[in-house]
Amino acid sequence: MTAPPDPPAVEVVEYTDPLCPWAWGSEPVFRRLRAALAGRVRWRRVYCVLFDHDDDPPPDPAAETAWYARYVEDIGAHTRAPRARRLSRVAASSWPSSLVAKAAERQGGEVAERVLRRLRESVFVLGEPADTSVLALSAVRGVPGLDHERLAADAASAAVLEAVRADRAEARRPVREVLSVRGGSPHPGAAKETADGGYRYALPTLLVRAPAGRRVVPGWRPYEEYAAAFDELSPGLLSAPVRPAPADALALYRSLTGPERELLTDGPWPPAAAVRVETGNGPLWLDPEEAAVHPAGVRGAPAAP
Repeated sequence: MTAPPDPPAVEVVEYTDPLCPWAWGSEPVFRRLRAALAGRVRWRRVYCVLFDHDDDPPPDPAAETAWYARYVEDIGAHTRAPRARRLSRVAASSWPSSLVAKAAERQGGEVAERVLRRLRESVFVLGEPADTSVLALSAVRGVPGLDHERLAADAASAAVLEAVRADRAEARRPVREVLSVRGGSPHPGAAKETADGGYRYALPTLLVRAPAGRRVVPGWRPYEEYAAAFDELSPGLLSAPVRPAPADALALYRSLTGPERELLTDGPWPPAAAVRVETGNGPLWLDPEEAAVHPAGVRGAPAAP
């Protein structure tokens, strides 16, 4: 009998939240990084719960929404990530989307990736944050390979709730390297102080653990900074990711932003069958099969020119 392969020696921990604008803006680099590390590391997501149950409700929800929309717009000026033309409200809670994202991991990595992407797009493309169980489950309906009934049951289970609670607690035990961070990034990623006087990771943050030690890359960073961290810990681990043709990339990823198609594909853009969804900061491109089930496509989006 052939022995099972040894588990990867390098672990990547991604501290994130489905509704975080900086995490959304980091998707192009993270998608490229995951492609370059495929099969070579164990990649684990930890959901920080950015919008928590005990956050005080805003005294003026309309003013709060207007302020937050400007905040997301400012972030998009740096990341070039799409933003909704109109934001309905500031998310009331990250718990529902975090529970759904965590539950999706039980159905495999590919399904989990697509579920998390849909949850991000709920707020940054559609302007309707998936901040209730109904909205979170609705946002991911039609994801290929997803057992929606099982997802709903798992997301409501005690085991998944405990897993997200553990994630939240882990995110509030940051390594010392992020307590004070300097750098030229508009979001350098120093740990954020919490209401109880503690700290949590800024989002997103990648923590890389290897036999040779650990490296942490917080905040919004270029691909080269992540590559340097891996090269220091495990030289040669990071491969040059294949840049598929546009139609193949869109079929693989299902949706691509402008920065993503520049970083992840190679060839004339857009593919003939791509569906273009207009946002407040450049288009989102959907694979035609994705457009048929994606909330943005179902609502109606003009075809690509």
